Amino acid sequence: MRLHRLDITAFGPFGGTQKVDFDALSAAGLFLLHGPTGAGKTSVLDAVCYALYGAVPGARQSGQGLTLRSDHAAPGTRTEIRLELTVAGRRLEITRQPPWERPKKRGSGTTTDKAQTWLREYDSAARTWKDLSRSHQEIGEEITQLLGMSREQFCQVVLLPQGDFARFLRADAEARGKLLGRLFDTHRFAEAEKRLAERRRTTEAEVRDGDAALLADAHRMQQAAGDPVPLPDLAPGDPGLAEAVLSWAAVARSTARERLAIAQCARTAAESARAAAERALDEVRERARLQRRFAEARERAALLEQRADAHREARERMERARKAEAVAPALDLRDSAEAEHRRAAEAEARARARLPETDADAGAAGLAAAARRATEELGGLESARRAERRLGELAAERTEMDRQERADEEVLQDAEGWLADWEQTRAALQERIDSAQEAATRAEQLAVRREPARNRLRAARERDRLAQDTEAAQARALASRERALAAHEHWLDLKEQRLKGIAAELAAGLLDGEPCAVCGATDHPAPARKVAGHVGREAEERALAAYRHAEEQHAEDERRLAAVREALAAATAEAGDTPTGELAAQADELERLYSAARAGASQLHPAQEELRRAEQERERRTAARQEAALRVAARVSRRDALERERNALMEELGRARGDAVSVAARAAQLERRAALLTEAADAVRTAEDSAQRLKEADARLADAAFRAGFDTPQAAAAALLDDSAHRELQRRLDAWQQEEAAVRAMLAEADTAAAAQQPPADLAGAEQAAEAAARRLQAAVSAQDEAARRCAELDRLSARATASVRRLAPLRDEYDRVARLASLAAGTSAENERRMRLESYVLAARLEQVAAAATVRLQRMSSGRYTLVHSDDRSGRGRSGLGLHVVDAWTGRERDTATLSGGETFFASLALALGLADVVTDEAGGVRLDTLFIDEGFGSLDDQTLDEVLDVLDSLRERDRSVGIVSHVADLRRRIHAQLEVVKGRTGSVVRQRGVG
Repeated sequence: MRLHRLDITAFGPFGGTQKVDFDALSAAGLFLLHGPTGAGKTSVLDAVCYALYGAVPGARQSGQGLTLRSDHAAPGTRTEIRLELTVAGRRLEITRQPPWERPKKRGSGTTTDKAQTWLREYDSAARTWKDLSRSHQEIGEEITQLLGMSREQFCQVVLLPQGDFARFLRADAEARGKLLGRLFDTHRFAEAEKRLAERRRTTEAEVRDGDAALLADAHRMQQAAGDPVPLPDLAPGDPGLAEAVLSWAAVARSTARERLAIAQCARTAAESARAAAERALDEVRERARLQRRFAEARERAALLEQRADAHREARERMERARKAEAVAPALDLRDSAEAEHRRAAEAEARARARLPETDADAGAAGLAAAARRATEELGGLESARRAERRLGELAAERTEMDRQERADEEVLQDAEGWLADWEQTRAALQERIDSAQEAATRAEQLAVRREPARNRLRAARERDRLAQDTEAAQARALASRERALAAHEHWLDLKEQRLKGIAAELAAGLLDGEPCAVCGATDHPAPARKVAGHVGREAEERALAAYRHAEEQHAEDERRLAAVREALAAATAEAGDTPTGELAAQADELERLYSAARAGASQLHPAQEELRRAEQERERRTAARQEAALRVAARVSRRDALERERNALMEELGRARGDAVSVAARAAQLERRAALLTEAADAVRTAEDSAQRLKEADARLADAAFRAGFDTPQAAAAALLDDSAHRELQRRLDAWQQEEAAVRAMLAEADTAAAAQQPPADLAGAEQAAEAAARRLQAAVSAQDEAARRCAELDRLSARATASVRRLAPLRDEYDRVARLASLAAGTSAENERRMRLESYVLAARLEQVAAAATVRLQRMSSGRYTLVHSDDRSGRGRSGLGLHVVDAWTGRERDTATLSGGETFFASLALALGLADVVTDEAGGVRLDTLFIDEGFGSLDDQTLDEVLDVLDSLRERDRSVGIVSHVADLRRRIHAQLEVVKGRTGSVVRQRGVG
């Protein structure tokens, strides 16, 4: 990595833009970066680090980048860092702008702009720069990958901070481990230790869980076996637990199988006994059944003997019913003929009752003739019906003509009355139209004057308000000006007081043995003391901030005062000097007159519409009066014609209706008479026919009864049975026959008769014996099932325990292996003789490489006297691995680096820093570092040692490498010609390059 150019704008102490040409400085190989304390030497290195990584080293990084902005920068100048460098053969340009608060473009106050980053690469073929990215994340990843190191590593390797390495030489193993861990990124080894420890705890828990599950299965086997034999007295994790549990399970299974065999034998004996008891019970039940059957048959035979007479009567009744069935058709025919004759006679009586007395006794022929006469008379009334309907139509037409006549009279009267007032109505409407038109003209004239008057009134009110605001703004501007002057004088006083006591402020940070920030000396015989009322930097900065705030407030008040004055002048120009009250009165009077004129003008359109509607109404009423007069004349002739037609029709109707009220009433009388006569004639004929059929049915019935053997038809009818009675009688006869056959069969059975000759059966005793045998069998079956269940459960649990032991074996082996590795990596194992953790072991190897690389330069700086060696001895009760000793060639003794003097500590720490830079560079993939910076510490060296150190640094220029020394030691300005000087001033610091071409 080689730096070419650095541009710094508004960064740290630099208020403007400063340019650093590293190509010119690097031409000499060794250059000096110097300047007074607080000028900004370290800020140059911070700018390099910020350009590469977007952050400054160590504790100087705070906030989000807002603190990087220079207090000396102009408000409109943005902070920017631009670095041009070559890394990995690529020439790049990085530009970074941190976030900043800038003045708002509109209004007062500030707004925050986001940070921005650009990365460009120089294309040597095209001789142009090409953009690569503007993403913070992409650029950060690209730079880190190219350099091969993090920001912390870069700050230790390229920006060598000597104070840190002096503390590194005196630090204990833990502090060295933290620094080396950050530089070499060994957290992955610490993570490996943590992972091993976690894996050990996990596998140990899994092993214990497996043993606990195995013991739980053993307890279940003990419960399943029902055996009081105790389990092995072992806990989860104890050795031999699995073998003991499996042995106990084998014994429990053997005992359970023996009990199962005994239970099976007992069940076989119980089954035989139960079978014998059931056979005996079946025999007793069968004998008891046969004895009950024989007794039942005897009882049923006695009952049949008692009902023999009733059975003979039923058979006789069934025989008579079969004979009567031959007479049943004649009986049905006679019953239907009788019913028909009865209905016909009743219908005849009803029909004759509705006839007049003159026709009530007539025969069928006379009734039919009378009906024909009535029908003929009815046909002659059709023309009279038409005349009667026409007469009704004439009456309706006369009524309608009367209604129309009254309506026309009303129309004529209304039209005459309305038309008589027409001229007066038209004149009134025309007068309203003329008045509204005049009001509209006045409204237009007033509207022209109304808006300017309102504008002047608004301007006058705004003029009065701005006059008051101007007085208040003048008072505020005067007060803020006085406050700004007072704050400025207060800040200048505090600044002068602080400059007078700046020596005491610098002396407050001195420590014994530590170099002075001004002269570099480590002895401080008489440091300055702070006097009463000393003013520090914070007090001065607060006073400066108060002054700037007061100045900004004064500028803001002046701006507001100018704006108010400008607005007041504009309002006065528009409103004039007329008082606001007078303008308001004028505007109100114009508004009143305008409103009145508008109200009058609004009546113009309604008046015009009303006149138009009145003219239309006059035309309509004139036409209606003429039409009504024509209709009156036409109705007179029509009324005469209707009267003549009505008289002729009335004469015709008088002849046709006779004594009836109307022709329709006469027609209804004739229609009813014809219908009654026709109905009566039909009823008389039907009754005569039904009487003849009844006589014929009586003759056939008498003949059928005689042939069937009955004396009278009534006897045959009594012998008949209906369907339900016949079915019931037949059922009783069939049941008797079936019962008689069944009883004969039962009494004829040989085994039943034989059982009846034996003693009565003892069924209760046989059932009790069978139940006792069944209970014994059930108990034996339960015992066998219980024994089989215990065996099955023990087999299942034993198989699960065996599988669990087999599954747990690899896990236990893994636990032993992981526990051994975890103890070894943590340094707690007996095999780890030096009690070194894994991370410490890796760091010890790195420290050994650093010590070897540092020794090469330390021997040259110390004229071959000192050599740095790594020590892995334990310090006190701590762990070993990160010890660092120095071997003194003059005494041949090895001692701790903390015993070195101030100058010896400097060049030893410088050698250590350079050695560490070489090792970290190799670790980063061999990225070549062509530019290095060494910060402070040269003031503690004598002239000879300083020459040797400079020779070593000068040797770093080999292979075109440049080294920058950051120091304010005056002697170095004489020894090193290429210089970059930082000069501070009231407006900020500037850089100057000296001794370069």
